[in-house]
Amino acid sequence: MALNYIWIGFFLVALAVAVVKTLIWGDAQVFTDIVNSTFNSARTGFEISIGLTGILALWLGIMRIGEKGGVISTFAKLGAPVFGKLFPEIPKDHPVVGSMFMNFSANLLGLDNAATPIGLNVMKELQELNPRRDTASNSMIMFMAINASGLTLIPITILMYRAQLGAANPADVFVPIMLATLASTVVAVTLVGLRQRIKLWHPALMIPFACILAFVAGMVLLFRSGDRETVAGYATLFSNILLVVVICGFIAAGVRRGINVYETFIDGAKEGFKTAVTIIPYLIAILVGIGVFRASGAMDYLIEGTAHMVNLCGADSEWIGALPTMVMKPLSGSGSRGLMIDAMEHSGPDSLVGRLGCIVQGTTDTTFYVIALYYGSVAIKKIRYSLTYSLLADLAGMAAAVLLTYLFFG
Repeated sequence: MALNYIWIGFFLVALAVAVVKTLIWGDAQVFTDIVNSTFNSARTGFEISIGLTGILALWLGIMRIGEKGGVISTFAKLGAPVFGKLFPEIPKDHPVVGSMFMNFSANLLGLDNAATPIGLNVMKELQELNPRRDTASNSMIMFMAINASGLTLIPITILMYRAQLGAANPADVFVPIMLATLASTVVAVTLVGLRQRIKLWHPALMIPFACILAFVAGMVLLFRSGDRETVAGYATLFSNILLVVVICGFIAAGVRRGINVYETFIDGAKEGFKTAVTIIPYLIAILVGIGVFRASGAMDYLIEGTAHMVNLCGADSEWIGALPTMVMKPLSGSGSRGLMIDAMEHSGPDSLVGRLGCIVQGTTDTTFYVIALYYGSVAIKKIRYSLTYSLLADLAGMAAAVLLTYLFFG
């Protein structure tokens, strides 16, 4: 229901802005821009879906081999102590726990191409446990909140863009990104956990959280003690090696079990193709709404109004230069990426605005896209409080990004 109101809101606001611009400033071109944006956004949504088809077919094929080879069940046992507390509705040692374990691990390492198809597979398995087929379950909401919070500890892509644009130390935003995305995830889990009456202070949850903090602290020390570009290069190499090991390990496990690995892969790949087709209308719908909102100029007015209010309050407004990236991030990954690059090109990659744009880009995920993609893949219509809590986590992450940028570079 929340997405329904927001989607309608995009069009109503766009129409209102277009009417005002036409009547007051005589800018009737805005209607042409809006119409063009609908076609462009629809085409983009379809192209994204087609691009996902190959990736989904690959990874769901690999996942099917992992399931029949016993790897997923092993991951389920490893993740049971933590996921049993965060997802109490899921039966003990259910295979979906193993898929979750892989999804979160891929996200932590910044392996988006692997994380997305695995996440879609998780939603499919959670739907099989869902007693209300059109309504998001508690487990789905918790899984969605963690994904939308964008917990990523190795933001390789952002470091690459900074290096290409001539940053003196491309990896100097690494630590702030880790801290900001950690804040976003903590807020997401806390909000959903309190709503679902989960005992978040249980040792089974506190110990893994302490391990993540220790890992963050270790990465901070590593980046401060060594050459940051070299460390970032090693992180990229590690991620690529890990992907190859996962694929080969799954195939080896299947051979060990004596299954027909090739036919098993084909069966999983077919499911990937079906999932890609299913999400096309949901993805096109949300991208068209966002495109109309942007084309009308409503996004520009929102940013300019915020800057004016900050100035009236007497606060420092230098960070406003990164506000377009902050506003766009929950709406569009490619759009926010383009705005991040634009901020670095105009203000400089080592400016406060350039660095903040990078930190924001690495702090959260594209919430609207993720929700439309994941829930759309299993035809969930009633998402309950998923969007509200995810956006609150985004807001916390953005606030942390601004504070950390001033702390490290202000």
